[in-house]
Amino acid sequence: MRALFGQGPDGAGGPGEPGGPRRPAPDDSGRFNLSAWAIRNQALVFFAVVLATLFGVLAYSRLGQSEDPPFTFRAMVIRTFWPGATARQVEEQVTDRIGRKLQETPHLDYLRSYSRPGESLIVFTMKDSAPVSEVRDTWYEVRKKIGDVVDTLPPGVRGPYFDDEFGDVYTNIYTLAGDGFSPAQLHDYADELRGVLLRVPGVAKVDYFGDPDEHITIEIPNAQLTRLSITPQQLARAINAQNAVTPSGTLTTAFDRVFVRPSGQFTDLKAMSDTLIDINHRLVRLGDIATIKRGYDDPPVSQVRTNGRPVLAIGITMQTGGDVIQLGKLLDAKTAELRARLPAGLELVQVSSMPHAVSHSVNGFLRAAAEAIVIVLAVSLISLGWRAGVVVAISIPVVLAVTALCMNGFDIGLHKISLGTLVLALGLLVDDAIIAVEMMAVKLEQGWGRARAAAFAYSSTAFPMLTGTLVTVAGFLPIALAKSATGEYTRSIFQVSAIALIASWFAAVVLIPLLGYHLLPERKDTARETPPRRALRKLRRRDDAQTRRAPLAAPRATRFHDRLRDCIAWCVKRRLVVIGVTVALFVVALAGFALVPQQFFPSSERPELLVDLRLPEGASFEATLREAARLEKTLAGRPEIDHLVDFVGTGAPRFYLPLDVQMPQPNFAQIVITARSVDDRAKLERWLASTLQNNFPAVRARVSPLQTGPSVGYPVQFRVSGNDLATVREIAEKVAATMKADARTTGVHFDWDEPGERSVRFEIDQQKARELGVTSEDVASFLAMTLSGYTFTQYRVRDRLISVDLRAPERERVDPAEIVNLAMPTPNGAVPLGTLAHLHNELEYGVIWDRDRQPTITVQADVRGNALDLDVTQAIDRTLAPLRASLPIGYRIETGGAGEISGKAQASVIAQLPLMLVVVLTLLMIQLRSFARVLMVVLTAPLGLIGVVAALLLFGKPFGFVAMLGVIAMSGIIMRNSVILVDQIERNIAAGQGRFDAIVSATVRRFRPIMLTAAAAVLALIPLLQSAFFGPMATALMGGITGATVLTLFFVPALYASAFKVRHFERGVRTSSPTIEYTWS
Repeated sequence: MRALFGQGPDGAGGPGEPGGPRRPAPDDSGRFNLSAWAIRNQALVFFAVVLATLFGVLAYSRLGQSEDPPFTFRAMVIRTFWPGATARQVEEQVTDRIGRKLQETPHLDYLRSYSRPGESLIVFTMKDSAPVSEVRDTWYEVRKKIGDVVDTLPPGVRGPYFDDEFGDVYTNIYTLAGDGFSPAQLHDYADELRGVLLRVPGVAKVDYFGDPDEHITIEIPNAQLTRLSITPQQLARAINAQNAVTPSGTLTTAFDRVFVRPSGQFTDLKAMSDTLIDINHRLVRLGDIATIKRGYDDPPVSQVRTNGRPVLAIGITMQTGGDVIQLGKLLDAKTAELRARLPAGLELVQVSSMPHAVSHSVNGFLRAAAEAIVIVLAVSLISLGWRAGVVVAISIPVVLAVTALCMNGFDIGLHKISLGTLVLALGLLVDDAIIAVEMMAVKLEQGWGRARAAAFAYSSTAFPMLTGTLVTVAGFLPIALAKSATGEYTRSIFQVSAIALIASWFAAVVLIPLLGYHLLPERKDTARETPPRRALRKLRRRDDAQTRRAPLAAPRATRFHDRLRDCIAWCVKRRLVVIGVTVALFVVALAGFALVPQQFFPSSERPELLVDLRLPEGASFEATLREAARLEKTLAGRPEIDHLVDFVGTGAPRFYLPLDVQMPQPNFAQIVITARSVDDRAKLERWLASTLQNNFPAVRARVSPLQTGPSVGYPVQFRVSGNDLATVREIAEKVAATMKADARTTGVHFDWDEPGERSVRFEIDQQKARELGVTSEDVASFLAMTLSGYTFTQYRVRDRLISVDLRAPERERVDPAEIVNLAMPTPNGAVPLGTLAHLHNELEYGVIWDRDRQPTITVQADVRGNALDLDVTQAIDRTLAPLRASLPIGYRIETGGAGEISGKAQASVIAQLPLMLVVVLTLLMIQLRSFARVLMVVLTAPLGLIGVVAALLLFGKPFGFVAMLGVIAMSGIIMRNSVILVDQIERNIAAGQGRFDAIVSATVRRFRPIMLTAAAAVLALIPLLQSAFFGPMATALMGGITGATVLTLFFVPALYASAFKVRHFERGVRTSSPTIEYTWS
């Protein structure tokens, strides 16, 4: 590389200039020098810098802002209905048939499904490694595969229905409610609002929640059917014939066509009530034999509630790549305008706002970034002096502007990952600037001219700095290449850091020399210097080449340098002791790492709190609603609560990207509580845990804050799968006992219980039924009409279709024991059902969960207090080892929850380490051109673990996935310093110094820039310490960089001396380069 680019206009023959071993310092006077070029073309460079800065500021204002980075959900929901079937029948005839075909789909990771009476739901999850570009094609394949088996599903099956927008996040959620307004009226007003909101720039779609389907119910008593000797099917056919839409022809004239439209279709409830129907050759007015009502789902499927009343929720999603904060401003303005136009008593209230959360998050990170900038500037000004400090300070906004420009070009928005990475990078992007300006200052103090000093700074540091920068960037490479959901979520750590660091290198070799040329002072006459000035000059002075050729015992610049030189000389002489102590510290750190608490991702810093209420399987919607309403009353008046929204019969929509969305279930309710602050959230969480345990004993309740990272659900999970459900449940009981034995777990339970849903089995006497002229289908239809209702036609209102149902009055469908007394019409007259069949009360499964078409029970739990999910999961996993070993063939226990996702995420990153190592080794070999020297640099990379373990244990921080990414990337930062130090040793040797003196003087020379860059990197991380997401990573990096920097300054000289058998008598000036021995001593 040096042969290609050279060392600069000063050449290698200048006093004290270093070079590489075994090759003479080249004459670079004719070689290209970027810093010298910048000084010769100042106007052009300043124009480019100003232009890039202005465009960068403009680009920053256009960066999209969101709470989380863009993320592709690789999950699709397939829902199918089979009215009247049991959970077991649905599993065998619907779920299993569809699942068998779906297993042929490319990129399938696993199928997760549940089968309920009358309903099948399958979640198709793709592999994390599947490219984003193939997700849509995969969804097309899923539809095509299922289309191949639809014809094989049982008669009466409705669906399947597909939801491939399962991962859409609702940036804003509003509730629409008002006393005296019916759900139908709310729907009509919501439709008007929807039309307006869809025209707001940035809005992708508007969905409703808690919007019940409207029904028209024709209730006819069983006695009427008996008196009229008519079956429900006959009555339905008679009514439907009146309301049918059928073509009635057209008249064609010489000039036009005339459509013929007969009347008779239902136009309102009165017209329906006045309809005359033919029953056994008699005309009967429908209103005389039945009660006609207009209502809603009964029982309701789901309901959204606030302030103790049902509401209609309106969710808004943002277009891909949009700016959520800008969208929030537009929606705030538009909804304020809409509120003024709503009728009196109708309220539109915002209950969830991602723009406000993002604004708070972005402002927090911007404050952290501002603090980091101030810290870096302070380090620069104090350590380098005000002139050099100003040079470094000017480069910071330029580099940040260029970074913003590149981020805009690569479609990288502002979110917590990119913003946190910018704060992290602030301490690193001044490293090259400090090294360059420090080298210029040294040469200026030695009497060199500004242009020559700038050119020398480039020739002596540019390519070692470039290698170090690229090595640092390569440290983040596994994050970019990780093929996992977590890797995709954190990918911008690599993208932003790579952009910022590379931009900082260009600033260091182009802008810094140019600024130094104008701002740094040349050497002045020291005769008239004041004593403080003289002391400061001496403190900053570095030995020139003539000083380095002097014996080690020659006079030193300062007392500190004397002591430092003596200390390093001692390390070189006692190299084996230094190496042994370093290795011992590393071994101790490895052992101590087992004591560091493990965590996947921390809780979010948002104020929301989730309260899950789950009743036993078989509980009705009404029972769930009562418990949810009771908890609402209990929460009323709590000072910590800003507002709450209750979702009964389903979970909350995805208002937060990592939310673990719950599927519709009548025995489930979820309350989203927004506290006034994070502290209030913590107080409320503790109070709720006690209240729910004491006052809601029949409910399995869970209180949890929002989580960061991928959706996990319960943090501790173990799945038991096999073919025989009884055996699976037996094994699951043993797993649950093991989990309960760990005192750190709480709320251990199964995701589905033993048979607990009551059913009445109707054993039909087939001989008797045939004698009466009825079939099992007739009996089932009669029961369905009587108990649940029978939809037979539709009532058309504008663009809506309202189902018209036929069923018995409520008094005839509340007591299962009364079923036998119902009179069923037959061709031979009505007979009590009790003469046709016998009733048996049974318990059946309310739900059956499968994974990859095998019955699967998940044993799940939360963790107590300050216990961490991965610690608990790993401990239980070890305890389960004997049970796993004794399982029958075909049965397995798998780790789920945080343990599973963390394992996948870590494996995806670790899988890219070999490639990272190849890239790093290639860069080092290009720069150092020696296997031994490359090996020395690589051996310094693990030294950071010593400081990492010490810092995490000292401050009690957990080691999570983000911290792991930081530690991997830290290896590049450490090797960067080692490259610069080893390169300086080579140059000293090439300049003619003895090898012993070359090692010592190089370390002394590089001590200050290495310590300054480390101080800037470490201190810039201080603002991140309070972040729940980046705090552990910042702590690990601060400890690792600090420890590794100190150790590098003493370990690398000792290792170099040991590798090349350097003796302490090899001092003074050498006339030729030594022969390098690649052996160890």
